[in-house]
Amino acid sequence: MFLQQLVNGLTIGGIYAMIAVGYTMIYGVIQLINFAHGEIYMLGAFFAITFISFLGLPFYIAFLVAMACCAVCGVLLDIVAYRPLRQSPRLAALITAIGMSIFLQNLAMIIWGSRPKPFPHGALPAYFEKTAVTFGGVNLSWFHLFIFTITIVMMVGLNLILKKTRWGKAMRAVAQNKTMAALTGINVNRVISYTFALAGALGGAAGIMVGAFYNAIYPTMGYVAGVKAFAAAVLGGIGSVPGAMLGGVVLGVAEALGAGYLSSLYRDGISYAVMIIVIILIPAGLFGKVLKETKKSM
Repeated sequence: MFLQQLVNGLTIGGIYAMIAVGYTMIYGVIQLINFAHGEIYMLGAFFAITFISFLGLPFYIAFLVAMACCAVCGVLLDIVAYRPLRQSPRLAALITAIGMSIFLQNLAMIIWGSRPKPFPHGALPAYFEKTAVTFGGVNLSWFHLFIFTITIVMMVGLNLILKKTRWGKAMRAVAQNKTMAALTGINVNRVISYTFALAGALGGAAGIMVGAFYNAIYPTMGYVAGVKAFAAAVLGGIGSVPGAMLGGVVLGVAEALGAGYLSSLYRDGISYAVMIIVIILIPAGLFGKVLKETKKSM
């Protein structure tokens, strides 16, 4: 039982990590908790089933096209909702993020309806349901391996982008000091939009995999996943990409073990409990840095 719950935890933890990385990248660049990021995750699942059902695209093609659409949605979210508030107080942007989350949920209800929808029958490759590996009484399907592979490839690819490419260096420069980055010739708004595009693509991929894995897609699915991913980002240290990855895996394993040994009713509560405990004991998270703020005179 332990191994099976561990596998389940690693599976869902990898998905949490993909969403949490989106949170932490956006926070690192513009110091904003993008609460609408969970809705980008939700849109990824709906885009995928739409492309499969109405356009007849194969699963893998629909997967990539849906990711691209989510990247575009992320950029539009930045341009429409956040860019006009660049110089405004953080509270204004935070309220806007919550408002965009509610707006996108309701927009999805208008377009696709409020009832949960199953993943299109026969959309997934037939071999996904077959057992790929058996060990210790645990059966791993090809779908499990697909999720593991996609998660690892995307996390490695993201690290390479951040460390080896000009865009990645520009993102890190903007995260450190926007003013100095602009003085060196970096287009700050373009870099921020690129960050939203990356975060949106990762979130969309996570939404597709969750929708296919649990065979249920609904407009409010991004809220719960978003809160859990935010908890994972806080656990790892908000603003730290490696921390978000580790936080997602740790949270997924803790949630799976808690559901297996206690009750599945506590699954969601565990995420909140982990976030509260970390905030109390380790405010900066596992990989976060404690920054001192200078007091301003009245």
